[in-house]
Amino acid sequence: MARPHASAIVEDAWHRRVDAVLRARGWKTRIVAHTGYGSQAFVRVLGRVLLTRRPEAGSREDAGATTAELRSAEDERRGWRAFITAPAMNVPVTITVGEQVIRTRTDRSGYVDVRVKEHGLAPGWHEARLTSVDAEDVVAAVVVIDSEQTFGLISDIDDTVISTSLPRPMIAAWNTFVKNENARHVVGGMATMYRSLLEAHPGAPMVYVSTGAWNTAPTLTRFLRRHGYPPGPLLLTDWGPTNTGWFRSGQDHKRACLHRLANEFPSIRWVLVGDDGQHDPKIYGDFAEQRPDAVAAIAIRELTPSEQVLSHGIPVSLEEFVPARERHRKHVPVCRAGDGYGLLRLLQAALEIDARL
Repeated sequence: MARPHASAIVEDAWHRRVDAVLRARGWKTRIVAHTGYGSQAFVRVLGRVLLTRRPEAGSREDAGATTAELRSAEDERRGWRAFITAPAMNVPVTITVGEQVIRTRTDRSGYVDVRVKEHGLAPGWHEARLTSVDAEDVVAAVVVIDSEQTFGLISDIDDTVISTSLPRPMIAAWNTFVKNENARHVVGGMATMYRSLLEAHPGAPMVYVSTGAWNTAPTLTRFLRRHGYPPGPLLLTDWGPTNTGWFRSGQDHKRACLHRLANEFPSIRWVLVGDDGQHDPKIYGDFAEQRPDAVAAIAIRELTPSEQVLSHGIPVSLEEFVPARERHRKHVPVCRAGDGYGLLRLLQAALEIDARL
């Protein structure tokens, strides 16, 4: 095995030191459960174990709790508090889902990402129970997708469903240090579009893929629920050093998620939704060329000139500077509009035509 990058070695040493100091002061573990997904053959259970100053109920961001309950439980961890966390490394965790009981350990950042087979669950929403040393048990929502399902939605988040009206380099700082999540703005018509498409395909999955940090998952979940977005797993990233470098690649994260979902659900053709502010058109277009049978359509929300300036400093899409041969995608319809209402009309027409082929 290759030697870990120096950044990962430094981070691990820091985490071990913090872990020892906090435990000496009586801190205990707390489990944060994230929404998982799967099929009748497997489920993917996601979560994280952190150290906390005092015993408190585990956190979850699934659809079972009310908005008021989630807001109360997470209030103290909004803004910068959500990022000042102490991961519990190599802590034993027991996962109970359906007929299976799995024992595992957290990774170097406190995360749990477990694939459970032969769970015996029917299609629909279920719960997985996570238990760990000194922590209260928590349950994570898990959506099981029917093996015969042929339609699904994958959506970006920033600038696609949420607009912060800030320069792209400042979005991370804004999400980190601004306590009031109401400062974010919903993109018009996107929730309506998702609900309409899912109503036409009962049981179809909704998956949100973003380069945002896992620390923001509870805040994002509350925002999406409050504005009527369909529930679904969030596939986010762990910011910071890795075994290969100082920072993670957001583009690589999105590509990996797309290919993983395509492999896990080979019968589903996905509608990929993003924006033209950064790299979504190219990522989705490349994926459609590589896996045309896995993509039903691509929907790109077009940013206004002012949003383009905030996103990358110029008033036009970056695609204006990509050769035409790179922009042209065969086999898969590409729909473009400034909001969800326009995209819905285009997608309905494109998908109807596609269904007759």
